[in-house]
Parts: sequence; C-alpha cells; structure tokens
Amino acid sequence: MQLILGLHNLKGIKTSLSKGCVLTIGNFDGVHLGHQQVLQAVVEQAKQCSLPSVVMLFEPLPIEYFSPHHAPVRLMNFREKMSALQGSEVDYVLCVRFNRAFSELSAQQFVKTVLVDSLNVSHLVVGDDFRFGQQRLGDFNSLIQSGKQWGFSVTDMPTLDVAGERVSSTRIRSALAVPDLLQAKALLGKPFCFNGRVIHGQKLGRTLGFRTLNLNPKRIQMPVQGVFAVTVGGISDTPWPGVANIGLRPTVDGMRPSIEVHLFNWTRDVYGAHVDVTLEKFIRPEQTFNGLDALKAQITLDAEQAKQFFEI
Repeated sequence: MQLILGLHNLKGIKTSLSKGCVLTIGNFDGVHLGHQQVLQAVVEQAKQCSLPSVVMLFEPLPIEYFSPHHAPVRLMNFREKMSALQGSEVDYVLCVRFNRAFSELSAQQFVKTVLVDSLNVSHLVVGDDFRFGQQRLGDFNSLIQSGKQWGFSVTDMPTLDVAGERVSSTRIRSALAVPDLLQAKALLGKPFCFNGRVIHGQKLGRTLGFRTLNLNPKRIQMPVQGVFAVTVGGISDTPWPGVANIGLRPTVDGMRPSIEVHLFNWTRDVYGAHVDVTLEKFIRPEQTFNGLDALKAQITLDAEQAKQFFEI
C-alpha cells in the first residue's frame, strides 16, 4: 500500500492510473466491519479489472473542519488508520487536505476535477449513505448520472447489520463509552486497540511500587476511559499482559489523554517505542482517591483482577 498526501502528488502515479482505477471514498474511522466490506469489494473489483485500487480519505475529517468543537471523538488516529488499511490489500491511499477550497467544490466540480481529471476513475464503490460536494448535495443518484456522462460505473454497497442494527463508527463510540468491549469487538471485527509512543511521565508509579509506561496516543481525546486489563504489542515477540488506566489530566496545552500501563513482570525501559494497546477486559471506571495510600491500595486490587483474567 502506498500513501499519497494530496491530489497534487497523484502526478507521481499517473502511469498507474492511465487505464483507470477502482475507488472508494470515506472517513474510515475505526475501519470496522462495514468499512472492511467496502474495502473487500474495491480490492476484488480492481483485481477483476486489472486496475489499481484506491481509497480516498480526508484530513481533517469534514465534520472536524466544519464543527471542530462538536466533532465526535475519533476511534483511530491517522497512524492507526493507515495500519488498519495496510491489511486490506488496497494499492493506494489518497489523503486529501479538507480545507475551504475543497469544501466549496460543487458536486459537479468534485466529479470532474477529482474523480475524472485527477483519478481517472473507472469504477466507484460507495456506502449507501454517501454524500459529497458543497452542502453535501451530491448523492448516489447524481453519481450514477455523472458516471454515464464521464464513463465510470458506481456500486452502492448495502448497509452491514450486526445484531439487527447498522454497523457504524457512531455505534462503536457508544459501545466504548459504556464501555461494552464485547459489542465494540463484534462491530470492529477485533478487540479495540490503540497506538501510542512511550514517553517520560512523573514517575509516580515507581514510588507506589507500580512502574508504568506513560503513553502519548497522538489525540486530544480517547473514545474510552477507565481501568482495563490490556495486552501490549511492540515490546516483545508476543503481546505482554498488564493493567492500564485511561483518563484525562490538565496540561499547559489544555486537556490530553492520560494513559498509564503497568506491565506484569516487566522491568526494561522502552522510552520512544510505539506500542499497541489492546483492551481485553473492563475493570472499573476512573476515580479520584483521597491520598496516595488509597490510590496504591486500589491499584493493587486492579492489578490482581487483571492477573486473574490473564491467569497469571
């Protein structure tokens, strides 16, 4: 998979697109089962037509551009999304900067400028609720008409249901807010996982007898909070068990997630490493304690619950 940042960088793969491409467009936040169904259709269609497969997505997300203070929390940061798309067999991911100029493209301009002139699209696969162009006036029916004019075909992917309800990023966010990890897993197709870089913290855990990895998840908000039994990938040959506290703390830049992971039977420093944290079991909500002794006692209980889960 090759990442292309911006429409202007498509010139580097013009030869690959000379005969056309099979394209899908969306936010792909979470790369959940519904997204995976779309990606599979794109890859299969591209192979049948001997054309490259392309995913077009946006940074920032359109809703973050229009309503930054009301945008829902992301399920994935950009790095996590790229990692998930890497496993889809897609040939190219085109990340378009969503700015004023792009947002003001009419539906007709979007089709001509982006789909036809820039991407030379042969076949387009979209979800059943896809809208595009200024004021979101473009829809599936207008794409069909544009396809007849410019020579590309369009597939409308049906909604994927799990337990009688539509799979969506919104539904996953609601599950994680509870948190209902089993439902989130059923919608994502795997346990909820996030990535972070190990940074230096206040090292308070060492004074309490619980050394922790402090993580910077490269986001201003997490879709889940509380204490969890977790496994951590990227530091050993197999995922390592531990217990994590995910919450918030004030900083000079405002609020950012506080993520501290205590690994069982682990002593090695891994500062600077990018690790993957998978939530395995919810233990309790985040709470405030009256002093360090009360905090240490609770951490001890949390660690015991996590060890019981892992049968350590």
